[in-house]
Amino acid sequence: MLLSSAAVLLVLCVQHLHGSALPAVSSYEFTAYRMQQYNLARQKHGCRGAIVVAEARSADEPLLTRRCVIMKVQDFTVEKYFEALRQNAAAVLILLPQNISSVPHDTVKSFMVTENEALQKETLIPLYVVPEDEQLLYMYEEVKQAAASRTSSIFVRVLRSMVTATAFQILVSNNNAIKAITDNTIVTLEGVLPGTGEDAPTIVITAHYDSYGLAPWLSYGADSNGSGVTILLELARLFQKLYSSSSTRPQYNLMFSLTGGGKYNFLGTKRWIEENLDHAESSLLHDSVAFVLCLDTVAKGDELYVHVSRPPKPDTPLHSFIQQLEEVVSFRFPWVKVGLVHKKINLVESTVAWEHERYSLRRILGFTLSHVEDPKSELRGSILDTMSQVDSRKLKRNGIIIAEALARYMYNLSDKGSPKDVQVFKGHLDFQDSRMSSLMSFLTSVPRAAQLLHKEPSQILLVNSLEHEFKSYLQQVHRHTFRQDKRDPDITFYDQMNQPIVMYRVKPAAFDLFLGGCITAYLGIAYYSIQ
Repeated sequence: MLLSSAAVLLVLCVQHLHGSALPAVSSYEFTAYRMQQYNLARQKHGCRGAIVVAEARSADEPLLTRRCVIMKVQDFTVEKYFEALRQNAAAVLILLPQNISSVPHDTVKSFMVTENEALQKETLIPLYVVPEDEQLLYMYEEVKQAAASRTSSIFVRVLRSMVTATAFQILVSNNNAIKAITDNTIVTLEGVLPGTGEDAPTIVITAHYDSYGLAPWLSYGADSNGSGVTILLELARLFQKLYSSSSTRPQYNLMFSLTGGGKYNFLGTKRWIEENLDHAESSLLHDSVAFVLCLDTVAKGDELYVHVSRPPKPDTPLHSFIQQLEEVVSFRFPWVKVGLVHKKINLVESTVAWEHERYSLRRILGFTLSHVEDPKSELRGSILDTMSQVDSRKLKRNGIIIAEALARYMYNLSDKGSPKDVQVFKGHLDFQDSRMSSLMSFLTSVPRAAQLLHKEPSQILLVNSLEHEFKSYLQQVHRHTFRQDKRDPDITFYDQMNQPIVMYRVKPAAFDLFLGGCITAYLGIAYYSIQ
């Protein structure tokens, strides 16, 4: 009787040990995306490490040294991230939700702030981001519960550790050294709508098309700067209709450009300006340029900031355009705030804040339109900048404001006595919701990080499609491909941006000791029962 009771007790104990609804697999392999690593203007940014062999722990644990810290989006705060760095954690693994739109606004903002802070500095600790799935969420809940049990009594903690705790080992075993990529290319597209007259002044409309974020393979850049590219392409389509007839063609050349390397000191813009001013025998930039309009992050908010390097003087083209912009807003969208932000270029700094500063350095009058006031804002580069961050109505509204202001300036409608509430873009000239939506969806269908754009098939196809859009509406379309000097590159990227990671599910060593003790006790009881 005693022997059978002991046997039942042992069976129940073992069932309890394995009755925690663990997934059937003892190991699970998934692809994670490493925090980007690059050198720009002699400054090192991002993650220098890749190899991980460590036990998974929650960010709530008091001791993180040599552990892989598992975080959800809401856990990735400035305080917790830098605490992990301070304790020399082995790695940080961030679980990214499949549906970004379900993440609360405050959580998104907090994540973006931390992401921005992390990318400004160099770290040796590997940081990976991976989309959530059932296995990874299970691991997260297990390490979270383990961290919560730290507040229990010592006896309960020891018992849980010995009996029910499940440990997870995270392994990135790629032993290949991280290599620098110096053969980077940047592509800039340009096209023109020629105005009437031989000496017509030129207005340049430009936007950078690449994205930026913690992990290049997860950077889709919807607001920054898919929104700027979308408005630029819609402006090209609408103004092409006006330029197609001699009766409505204005006395301005309208030049459009889509530049690469915008997230990395606007290197594509810099090289394109140098190509036009220093090497080309003839260029519209050589001639009279009224101003350069740069579009950057324009899909949200009820503010539209005009960023300039110096305050516009009266009777200048820029001053006149801003007046037209304010008139359009005041009569059609009075709730929208138009603000002038003056930021003087610091020649000591090796990087510029806005695209128009590249033109200002070459004494070409330029400005940037954006709903972002601070150039260092976290909104200008994040892996959470997806379609869920875009307000399609405000994107269209901002496009209308820009188009109407341009038309009023180019056709000089104010001096001709036209009504202040006149609408040029209506009817067949109206912005098309379906087209803008499809453009945004297309631009955010693949990551547009500069590291990928001219190496991966999907990204190459995207750039080719943008060139096709230019050729559909513009004349004199040119594709400029700029290659870096490998001996002295402007920017250096590094490889191993996506890695296979293996998660092993194991019981702690204390579990084996406990189970061995139970078996020994059972055998002892059996022996004495037989005796």
